[in-house]
Amino acid sequence: MQKANYMSNTCAIPNNIAQSREQVFQINLSKTHHEYVIALAGNPNTGKSTIFNALTGLNQHTGNWPGKTVKRMEGKFRFHDRHYRLIDLPGTYSLLSTSTDEEIARNFVLFGKPDVTVVVVDSTCLERNLNLVLQIAQITNNVILCCNLIDEAKRKSISINQQSLEHDLGLPVVLTSARNGDGLDDLKKSIEEIITGQIRPQPFAISYPDELKEPVETLVSSLRELFPTLPNPAWVAMRLLDGDQKIKESLDSAELLPTLLNNDSSLATESHHLPSPSNPSVNTIFKTADHLSRSVQPVMHDLFVESLFLDAQRITRRAVTKKTGIRIWDNSLDHLLTSRIFGIPAMVILLSIVFFLTIEGANIPSQILADWLFQIEGLLDHTFNYLNAPWWLTGFLAHGVYRGLAWVISVMLPPMAIFFPIFTFLEDFGYLPRVAFNLDRLFKWSGAHGKQALAMGMGFGCNAAGVIATRIIDSPRERLIAIITNNFVPCNGRWPTLIMLASLFVAAAFPSALSSVAAASTIVFITLFGVLVTLLVSKFLSTRTSLRGESSFFQIELPPYRRPQFLRIIYTSLIDRTLLVLWRAIVMAAPAGGLCWLLANIYVGQYSLFAHAANFLQPMGQAIGLDGVILLAYIIAIPANEIIVPTIIMGYMAAGQMTELDSDFELKQLFVQNGWSVMTAVSLMLFSLLHYPCSTTTMTIWKETKSVKWTVVSNLLPLSIAFAVCFIVAQTWPLLF
Repeated sequence: MQKANYMSNTCAIPNNIAQSREQVFQINLSKTHHEYVIALAGNPNTGKSTIFNALTGLNQHTGNWPGKTVKRMEGKFRFHDRHYRLIDLPGTYSLLSTSTDEEIARNFVLFGKPDVTVVVVDSTCLERNLNLVLQIAQITNNVILCCNLIDEAKRKSISINQQSLEHDLGLPVVLTSARNGDGLDDLKKSIEEIITGQIRPQPFAISYPDELKEPVETLVSSLRELFPTLPNPAWVAMRLLDGDQKIKESLDSAELLPTLLNNDSSLATESHHLPSPSNPSVNTIFKTADHLSRSVQPVMHDLFVESLFLDAQRITRRAVTKKTGIRIWDNSLDHLLTSRIFGIPAMVILLSIVFFLTIEGANIPSQILADWLFQIEGLLDHTFNYLNAPWWLTGFLAHGVYRGLAWVISVMLPPMAIFFPIFTFLEDFGYLPRVAFNLDRLFKWSGAHGKQALAMGMGFGCNAAGVIATRIIDSPRERLIAIITNNFVPCNGRWPTLIMLASLFVAAAFPSALSSVAAASTIVFITLFGVLVTLLVSKFLSTRTSLRGESSFFQIELPPYRRPQFLRIIYTSLIDRTLLVLWRAIVMAAPAGGLCWLLANIYVGQYSLFAHAANFLQPMGQAIGLDGVILLAYIIAIPANEIIVPTIIMGYMAAGQMTELDSDFELKQLFVQNGWSVMTAVSLMLFSLLHYPCSTTTMTIWKETKSVKWTVVSNLLPLSIAFAVCFIVAQTWPLLF
């Protein structure tokens, strides 16, 4: 790294800014002529987003990367009268383009030509994080290494020699603690020094293993001859040996080639006088690369990664010192939570506690909220009567649409307001990656991806949120499997039905002292059965359908346990998750409430439409251990599962609106009078667990897949399984009991 002469802050904007503007436009990013583009790269869980938020504040917005469903964060900040546009790249462990995130990050650094790339690393595990730093430094010189979480490193008695790192890497190094705001001004100053040319980084060159040196040097020689301004011929040579089609297209395309060449103004000017590469010349390089790759391809990837880790290890040993003999509590905790013996039992216990707190904690708030909302229904009724509104208008709006909304809000909001903060707390603490680690071998057996466990976890709160959470899975095939099977995780809307049935019919068969344990065990069993169905269906989809394929390699770096940020937890869980999901449910539940009222109050002959429809469905319901009223309730409750039980009660009582009873005893009596038994309760619990997703989740599936075909499959496949399982139970139950 060289320190250049100081350049005035008022220097003219370099010509390359205008050139890079055009290049940035190619990936649909806007940039004005007086802005500098800064890319923010790094491994997941390094505090990259915290740095992004600290630098840009509220001056940021989100979108998707072109053609991808991966979220793109952009923001702006100003320092010493210069304007910067900060692009937060997806968290990634490498740039080898084996996943969508890696492809996006690699393409932006390579083709977007940011003015500076800041690579954020975790100071507590620098050696592993340097892998990405070394790869980015092979593409561009303008790199800053940002060692974040330096406060955690100090707590673990880890010290980093900043000068040693700068010397070995040839890059400016900044030590930060973004949570506390420490070091951010130094980071801005380093960015400015590269922008103004005060610092000209000269990155460390990777030591290629002997087996790769000759092929790389051969291709580098040809590339330099044909493309003298190519800034990273060794890296391009490696990508050609690896058969990277995007690099081949770029070298052979008049449109993309300029994005690969050096955008330094002087060199770029010189390049205009060079003859354009001819296809025969480029094809000769491609043929040479293909020939050379045949001898190194089987081991090239491993050799390259090994050389990166060896270089990272050597650099880290010189720069990092750690006091020995200090007991670190999180290591002991990790041994327990990721143990092959205790990991999954500990996970089940912890999730059971989360469910218990959610179910028990939501009861009182749900009742208070329901009382308050249904008082408003009474006021609406009085208001309509005062205005002399026709009875059907009062009934449809107040006792149909509004009552449906009130039911959904009172049932869904309290559990979500408890579940999502606890879930986000575990996420912020660093536990969820360990859940994925524990379940990875099970999902690998089923041909799915270990990250599917994280999406399943979100599904416990809401399947729509679980479907969105599948974005963390890189493989489209594995993500589609995760979307289709997320329905088998019981969501908030199904918990009330499951708990009621377990309490009224299963727990009642046990002595009162054991009834609560029996009910809780039943819920746990149903939940584990849902996980088993998820694995079996994933196995079927990945071996017997067009989604067949091998599970991809799951590389996950377990982040250190961290003190959760409570303000972020509240914002993320309440604003970004709870209210978003609740709003979608409200939109879908309003028409369901109105439809339910219409069916119960429009008569054809002696019976209402509800009664006619229930009678029509009766044979089908009896075949699977249910009845016509239950099936009709599930059809009406497609928008929101929360209104199933009130709709069943309405059907049995022939009432004109959704109804609740005051006690569990009255409720059980009503069910028994209508032919219910333990077998009916078991069949209904299984049907509730397995049946199609609600309309909110279906709408989310369509938005995520943009496919009518897979949206239909996501509904019909679970419904078929639900009918098959319930049919087997109904036909075998009399033989066993």
